[in-house]
Amino acid sequence: MYTTMKKTYYYEFLPSKAAEEAAKARGVPHRITRTLVQIRDMTPPPKFDPNNPWKIRKSVTNGEVINGKLMLTHQATFEYIFRYWGEEICKHVIAGNKSYVIILDYTDEDSPKRLQGESVFFEGGSNDTYFLGWMDLVRSRSVTAGDEIGLFWDNSNGTFGFKLLRKVDTPIQVD
Repeated sequence: MYTTMKKTYYYEFLPSKAAEEAAKARGVPHRITRTLVQIRDMTPPPKFDPNNPWKIRKSVTNGEVINGKLMLTHQATFEYIFRYWGEEICKHVIAGNKSYVIILDYTDEDSPKRLQGESVFFEGGSNDTYFLGWMDLVRSRSVTAGDEIGLFWDNSNGTFGFKLLRKVDTPIQVD
């Protein structure tokens, strides 16, 4: 038995007769709508490897450093984060609201650093992108454009795991 529920969008392309008539009465065309739904997870969730848990790996851009918001794709968010979250909190984030989270920084494996507060959050953005507020990490680890980071959602303690995987010698302008 799998312990996760996948989240996906249900699109309504064809309106019901009542919705079609209501749109016609208002003088506006029917708009395609989408709704977040949960479906049974037919495939097992991605395997957790304690030696290499970094499911999301990316090179940091200059904008992500300056803005203090790490951009995550729709695919990465739905596969590695929303899969473990409840439907209501996912809908809250998709609507563009902030959800305050905790990040455990495993860069120094002997003593992970816990980060939380106003600048540590997860929120929805435009065009099916999502943002992790990480300004405290940028400052504490001196993250620069071009650095490679690893990230994962740790379902066992409800936190994001973070690690600075590779630091560039000379910061580059990546955007």
